[in-house]
Amino acid sequence: MHFAYIHILWLLTLIPILIVGYVLLTKRKQRQLASFGDPELVKELMPERSTTRSAIKFAMLLLSLTLLIFAAARPQFGQNEQTIKRQGIEVMVALDISNSMLAEDVAPSRLDRAKQMLSKLIDKMQEDKIGLVVFAGEAYTQLPITCDYVSAKMFLSTITPSLIQTQGTAIGSAIHTAMRSFGSEQSEAGRAIILITDGENHEDDAIEAAKHAKEAGIHLYVIGIGTGQGAPIPIPGTNNYMKDRSGQVVVTKLNEQMAKDIAQAGDGAYIHCDNTNTAMRALQQEIDRLATAEIETTVYTDYNEQYQSFALIAFLLLVIEFFIFNRKHQLFDYEKLFQ
Repeated sequence: MHFAYIHILWLLTLIPILIVGYVLLTKRKQRQLASFGDPELVKELMPERSTTRSAIKFAMLLLSLTLLIFAAARPQFGQNEQTIKRQGIEVMVALDISNSMLAEDVAPSRLDRAKQMLSKLIDKMQEDKIGLVVFAGEAYTQLPITCDYVSAKMFLSTITPSLIQTQGTAIGSAIHTAMRSFGSEQSEAGRAIILITDGENHEDDAIEAAKHAKEAGIHLYVIGIGTGQGAPIPIPGTNNYMKDRSGQVVVTKLNEQMAKDIAQAGDGAYIHCDNTNTAMRALQQEIDRLATAEIETTVYTDYNEQYQSFALIAFLLLVIEFFIFNRKHQLFDYEKLFQ
């Protein structure tokens, strides 16, 4: 269930306030009647008065108000599924989230700089598909390939090294995971893997994986992030830096040569990312060279509106409430409906 204007549901806070007000008003009337004399005697002097009818009318009004609030919030159920054809390319991003990506030789940090660049890349996309793989000692698909750019940016913003406990830089595994994310179907659209890493401590055969990507017709672009001088790795939430077993502060450096070798094996290009926008412009130029083709994607459009049902029930309750009299009526004396 989904509400188009969910903020309107705050009006439901009026319901308990009205109930409290009704109870207080009812007790006040009872005290006023009791001031005239014995309650049982006063009741006999007012045979047409019905407290049950008043309670029923109030309950129906309250229920009608509740339903009208729900109707105003536009309740919606289900979704309409559509297949849309687009002219674009398919891109899988493999993002290194190992602890070394926390180094601050690129401001504000290697990982944050990479996320900023990817966010700008997504903003420039219009008809393309994009997916996201994160990796450290292992690789996982964080976001399957999609045209939902809002979800892509949302997933991107939540990425931290804590997503993967196994440390390392399994670049080969990341490339294979990204390749599988394209699916088994052949496509005439250009396909690319954007690998963003500092290249440290790779644990598998990344060169061989890049060659497999090339054989599958996938271009591999490697974004090397960091500097040759390197920087210590801060420990999140503290002012300390990570140390090795001997107690020395660990300094992580960009393995630029390895990144270039992977890019060459993957029939792509190597791009160095620093504190300027040069890497973003270079990456955009490389992507623009890819051939676009017709690609299909399934999207979920408007929900099915259901506010009419709530409004109709509320209207019927108001009509019934209108024909219930506050006092007993001779028409209902026989049925004893409201006693």
